[in-house]
Amino acid sequence: MNQQLEDMVGSFAEENAKKGLRVFVAGGSRSGNDELYVEEAYNLGRQIARMEFKLDFGLSSSGIMGAVAKGVLDGWKHNQDKASAIQGITTKEYYNLYQSDEIISQIEDVIVAQTLEERKQKLLNADFVVFAPGGVGTLDELAYDCVAMQDGLLPVKPFILYNVNGFFHHLVEYLKFIASEGFADPIPFIVVDNSKELSIVFRLLKLRYQKTDSTKEAYAQARQLIYELPYFVKKKTDSSVHVEDIYEQMKEINAYGNVEAESELANEIEQAYLEKEIERMYDRLSKTGRDTSIVSDKLTNLKKRKKEHSK
Repeated sequence: MNQQLEDMVGSFAEENAKKGLRVFVAGGSRSGNDELYVEEAYNLGRQIARMEFKLDFGLSSSGIMGAVAKGVLDGWKHNQDKASAIQGITTKEYYNLYQSDEIISQIEDVIVAQTLEERKQKLLNADFVVFAPGGVGTLDELAYDCVAMQDGLLPVKPFILYNVNGFFHHLVEYLKFIASEGFADPIPFIVVDNSKELSIVFRLLKLRYQKTDSTKEAYAQARQLIYELPYFVKKKTDSSVHVEDIYEQMKEINAYGNVEAESELANEIEQAYLEKEIERMYDRLSKTGRDTSIVSDKLTNLKKRKKEHSK
C-alpha cells in the first residue's frame, strides 16, 4: 500500500474511533437450527470491531444478536474504550426482562426509549444497517425500515443483507417482485453471503460511500457497489491482497489508463458480476427444489389424511 493511501486509511480509522461511525444490526434473539448462523453472527461482530465501527442494537445477549455483541466485545478487547463500542437501545418493558450476564454487564451505553416506535427511530440513526438471520421481529424491522426510507422519513443509507446459508433468498426475490409490479420502490440491498464478502463491503463503504439526501444518487452508489463487489471478491485471493490497493488500481486505470486497459477492467468487472449472479441462481434453484420437495410431501400427507378421513 502506498504512503498516501496508508495515511488516508489511518486517518479514516482515527476519525472512526473519535466520531464512532455506527452500524445498526437487526437479527434474531434465537440461534436458529444451524450452528453456522451463530458462527457467522460472531464473525459479523468481529468485522464491525475490526473496522472500528460501533454497534447499535436492541440489547440482547442471546441468539444471533448475542453472538454479534460478543464478537464486537471480543474484537474491542485491545481498546480501553471498549464500553462505548456498543450502544443498546430498548424499551422499559424489554429492559426489565433482561437478566444481567457476561454480555449485558459489559454494555454501559444503554438508551431506554419510551415506545417501540421511538426505539426503531433511534436505532436508525446509525450510518449503516445490517440485517442478519432472524424471525418475525427482524422481518418487522426490515419492513419498517424499507417503508421509512421509501416515504422519505429515513435518510437513504446502505442496507446490507447478511445472507448466511442463503437465508434471505426468498425475501430478495419477493422484494424484487413487488417492485417490478409497481407496489414499491426498488431497494438496493447489498447482499453478502459470508464474512469475507462482508469485510470487503465494509471497506468499500469506508472508502467510497458518500452520504446524500438524494434517493436517486444513494441508489446509484449502492447499485455500483453491488455491481463491482464480485470483482473485489475475486481479486482478494488472500489476506496479503488489500481492498484498498484494488480500489486504487481501479481508480488509476479509470483516470490515467488507455482505452485497452479501461476496456479490460470493465470486462473483468462484468465477468465477475455475471459469475456471481449465476452462482446465486444455481443456489436459489437448489433451494427451490428443496421447497418443491417439501410441498410435494405435504400434499401427499394431506391426500393421505383426506383418504383416511373419508373411510
